[in-house]
Amino acid sequence: MSAESASALQRSQVDLLDLVDWTGVECLNQNSSHSLPNALKQGYREDEGLNLESDADEQLLIYIPFNQVIKLHSIVIKGPEEEGPKTVKLFTNKEHMGFSNVNDFPPSDTAVLSADNLKGKPVVLKYVKFQNVRSLTIFIEDNQSDSDITKVQKLVLYGTTVETTDMKGLKKIEDH
Repeated sequence: MSAESASALQRSQVDLLDLVDWTGVECLNQNSSHSLPNALKQGYREDEGLNLESDADEQLLIYIPFNQVIKLHSIVIKGPEEEGPKTVKLFTNKEHMGFSNVNDFPPSDTAVLSADNLKGKPVVLKYVKFQNVRSLTIFIEDNQSDSDITKVQKLVLYGTTVETTDMKGLKKIEDH
């Protein structure tokens, strides 16, 4: 792929926040006073003082359903240098995952976040594995310093919608 077409691909990617089905969003092991909306919702995620924090240990399991099928291109996970996420596993279209069965499924992609990623550099995903995404499960396995609390300041998903054919708009061809 030429650099020109790669940058054109980048420009067509949008923040998928408006396509999140908030009624189904879940986060396991979140601290109730530092919950997922702090990192995911518009306005909250721009506030440096707010973040998502793990509760009992460093792991977080985030489930994000969408209200239409999307293509996921990249993900931004901002966090502090010490308590920011390190190993992040992404699963597409897997419902009802828990800590007990998260290792039973192969992830669609795995990212080990660098200091640059924690400052906001996007992680570009294996695009072919994120073509028909109805839901995304993000498993944050550990953090940078192996401490008990993982903090996520900002979570942004970039991609596009999958254009679906409007079957009602099609006209039946009459046999003559």
